[in-house]
Amino acid sequence: MALVHEIKKRARQVAPQFFLACLAAYFGYHAIQGDRGILARHRLQQELLDAQSLRQQLTEERAYLTHRVELLRPDSLDSDMLEERARALLNFSRPDEYIVVVPGRSLNETGSD
Repeated sequence: MALVHEIKKRARQVAPQFFLACLAAYFGYHAIQGDRGILARHRLQQELLDAQSLRQQLTEERAYLTHRVELLRPDSLDSDMLEERARALLNFSRPDEYIVVVPGRSLNETGSD
């Protein structure tokens, strides 16, 4: 009986410390691995950098395409651009020109990328 009494006595002394240690481990784990933890924040920052990079790339592509469209507008028509697009779409060439076919590219693609 004395042994059981001693175990209960020591269990009462250790129980709060054990409970607090488990609580600290729980919050520590979730501070690192949780939905709003350190690793999730790092992952979100990387996704943000990727999205910003994609946005910059798409902005540049849009500016390029907008410029090309501006060159084809009736009020600022560029004759070279009009001729280039007409020749590419209709597959026309002048009699004094040489046509060089590059493997892997279609005939409608222009070399002014």
